[in-house]
Amino acid sequence: MGIKLIFAKSYSRKMSIWLIFFYLSLIDNNKMDSEYLKKFAQHLKKIRKEKHIKQDDFLDVNGISRSTIAMVETAKTDITLSKLKIIADVLGVNLKELMDFD
Repeated sequence: MGIKLIFAKSYSRKMSIWLIFFYLSLIDNNKMDSEYLKKFAQHLKKIRKEKHIKQDDFLDVNGISRSTIAMVETAKTDITLSKLKIIADVLGVNLKELMDFD
């Protein structure tokens, strides 16, 4: 019984350490993701304004609403690849140009 208890404590300690590292990596990823989203948001807004397209022009175009564009342009949400393709089409650019913001 003593061996099982030692193993359980050792396993528990290793799991706790792993969870701490996992949590710290999530914090770093969230910070990186936030900065990346902000860069993309600025780029998207710049292209949209250069093309003289308003957020209202996206009004429910293939499932993309004005509020979705607003949230993406303020880096408050992430967006799927299929929706990025739709945005690129509405803006009259290819997906590569839309994603070339780094």
